[in-house]
Amino acid sequence: MLDRLNFPQPWLSLLLFAIWQFLSDGISGASVVLGLFLAWLIPQITQGFWPERPGFIHPWRMPVYLARVLMDIIVASVSVARLILSPRAPSPMFVCYPLELEHPLAISILASTISLTPGTVSADVSDDNKTLLIHALDAQSEQEVIDAIKTRYEKPLLEMFK
Repeated sequence: MLDRLNFPQPWLSLLLFAIWQFLSDGISGASVVLGLFLAWLIPQITQGFWPERPGFIHPWRMPVYLARVLMDIIVASVSVARLILSPRAPSPMFVCYPLELEHPLAISILASTISLTPGTVSADVSDDNKTLLIHALDAQSEQEVIDAIKTRYEKPLLEMFK
């Protein structure tokens, strides 16, 4: 039904409508009508900026992935704080990470996840989308960083996306 009403991004429309109702001063007929209009209009206007829709195979795995990322952010924050407060000098390195992901959105989610986790930053994606350049604040070896990212983040993303 949403396709017949020409909602190019139905989940975005639903999110916009919910946020509009949350931010409005109480739910009234006017706020519902305006919220529905904005939820339809904004995706229409921004439709040209959206890439093709990703092929989600298992979208229900996203909450588990987000919980894992949140937990990793907390653990990494403590690790980075300990590293900064300790007399030991960190051993930073750049790592060329070989990507198995192919969809641009999945690569962007992986790069963002790496950058959100304290102690690592995604520095660059190769032009052919096959390699991600990562800076690690404190790593023992390149393979250690690659294995950790592959098992914790890329494998679940591969399972979620086609």
